[in-house]
Amino acid sequence: MQLSPAIPILRIFSVDKAREFYLDFLGFTVDWEHRFEEGFPLYMQVRRSGLTLHLSEHYGDATPGSTVFVPMQDIDALHRELSARDYAYARPGVETLGWGRQLQVADPFGNRLRFCELSE
Repeated sequence: MQLSPAIPILRIFSVDKAREFYLDFLGFTVDWEHRFEEGFPLYMQVRRSGLTLHLSEHYGDATPGSTVFVPMQDIDALHRELSARDYAYARPGVETLGWGRQLQVADPFGNRLRFCELSE
């Protein structure tokens, strides 16, 4: 038996705000989108490098206010990239902790992504 990496499902309430945050600010790309019919809630998969997320407008799919822990390398490069973007709602910094360094951002729906570079 082999387990694959988990794909977090994050609840969203506005497709436009989700696109602005995940695509324009964080640099994800859309793999696919699904709606049962026109005007129904959106369910989509976004990806950046090795991180895949599912974003859902469907009631009951996920709880707003969730946190996703994202191990990564070169957190300073991510910080420079995000700092250079014109996104008025977040100016994340890098925090040094006992186990490594962390850059945390909150999406417009209360979900948090913790990008973490572990100390060696």
